[in-house]
Amino acid sequence: MKIVICVKQVPDTAEVRINPETNTLIRDGVPSIINPFDMHAIEAGLQIREAAGGEVTAITMGPPQAEQVLRESLSMGVDKAVLVSDRLFAGSDTWATAYTLYKAIEHIGADIILCGKQAIDGDTAQVGPEIAEFFDMPHISYIRKIVDVSRERIVVQRLMDDGFDVVESKLPVLLTVVRELNVPRLPSLKGKMAAKKAEIVKISAADLKVDEQDLGLKGSPTQVLNIFAPDPKGNRKMLQGGPEEMVSQLVSELLESKCI
Repeated sequence: MKIVICVKQVPDTAEVRINPETNTLIRDGVPSIINPFDMHAIEAGLQIREAAGGEVTAITMGPPQAEQVLRESLSMGVDKAVLVSDRLFAGSDTWATAYTLYKAIEHIGADIILCGKQAIDGDTAQVGPEIAEFFDMPHISYIRKIVDVSRERIVVQRLMDDGFDVVESKLPVLLTVVRELNVPRLPSLKGKMAAKKAEIVKISAADLKVDEQDLGLKGSPTQVLNIFAPDPKGNRKMLQGGPEEMVSQLVSELLESKCI
């Protein structure tokens, strides 16, 4: 069984800042992390491998530095890592991103594709389902539990507003997962050392054998015109420090404002 996990390098939301002149995200000097929802997808892939066997591959699309999230994935126990990187992919919207990942995954093959429910930088939750549509394969979103899995089928619980649905699907299938699914394992020292030396497979636009007009900005039917921070509402103050220190600050603020 081939299990493919889509991961993404995103800016740490605790450090996100916006350029007031250009209304774009300031990425210089901002630390990058693996998308938190993708960590749960990695753990799910590893658990499926442990239950039904197979090989787990992590794949990401991005600049060369996105290799960092692949090595983190390898340190957790992923078998292989694939970096989809080319200047022609720059400026991709969700459609072009999904199309590029679809062609790359088609190149390596997959029985189960796992994605986080969304990326914390864009919050669109579109790329996973769009990949499934390009493959014309079933997809199930917001997976909160994997009930049973074999080489032919999978049974899962899909999170709903008022509970959950139990859904069965044949393979191949694409799943997007939520935080409730599992607790991602911590990488071992041995895993970290192995990840540093592991080979990262690289796929470029030429490897995909597609028309350049379908990639990157040229292949994107939507474009972001600007990004802006909403105007702050009311008199607000951000507290800093540890829990006890912040509680003390909060009590002092409430006493000063005569709220208690």
